Amino acid sequence: MLMHPQWDPVALSIGPLSIHWYGISYLIAFALFLFLANRRLKSEPYLSAVQSGQWSFAKVEDLLFFGVIGVILGGRLGYCFFYKPFFYLDHLEQVLYIWQGGMSFHGGMIGVVLAMAIWARRQGKSWLEVTDFIAPCVPTGLASGRVGNFINGELWGRQASEQLPWAMVFPQSGTWVPRHPSQIYQFLLEGVLLFIVLWLFAKKKRPLGAVSGVFLVGYGLCRFGAEYFREPDAFLGLLAAGLSMGQWLCVPMVLLGCFFLLTSRQKST
Repeated sequence: MLMHPQWDPVALSIGPLSIHWYGISYLIAFALFLFLANRRLKSEPYLSAVQSGQWSFAKVEDLLFFGVIGVILGGRLGYCFFYKPFFYLDHLEQVLYIWQGGMSFHGGMIGVVLAMAIWARRQGKSWLEVTDFIAPCVPTGLASGRVGNFINGELWGRQASEQLPWAMVFPQSGTWVPRHPSQIYQFLLEGVLLFIVLWLFAKKKRPLGAVSGVFLVGYGLCRFGAEYFREPDAFLGLLAAGLSMGQWLCVPMVLLGCFFLLTSRQKST
């Protein structure tokens, strides 16, 4: 069995200021987004749009600003009201205590979707045109976040066989049983694999909504599968049909993604 390295979650301390690895993972995610978005602008089908002034790197930077606000507000509100609604309804002031931890990808995605809708309206663009553009640039940021989870030793996996070569003990779990390093599974699935699929798929001009549909279906399936190896939240456990909250939140994602793919295919015929 392997032992979690037990890294200090604080990467750097300067007087009273502490910089956490998880915060750094967010900064890396935003930097990767800008890098990949710039690559998208320099190749078709966006090169002609840049030449005509419809897209530019300055617009991408503005888009990222809206996205950052959306992911932080949505991620925090999603965690509070998807996972601990009764607690936070009784302690509304603690919704603002972001430093105590607690972010939800699904909430963050809803926040980003709303932020993109506002940005698209301001720019006179279709909402799906914007989400199609950003979708291939998102998985690397998800991968960066999972690395932050692993460094912190949080969101550990379910108990694994001692014969599993990469089974790992997470002392933070309060037990010394071998577990699946589910953060690494999610890094590989919803980060690396989803990025490769989306980046290759988006290299060609696709019908409006198709790239967004592939993202929703791809992430939903990857996360749904990875949840079978991730320890459910202790305060929730498994819900109806033996599924976790994360799995249930993936169901509407996959259905919506299938809808986008279906309608985009009809538009192209």
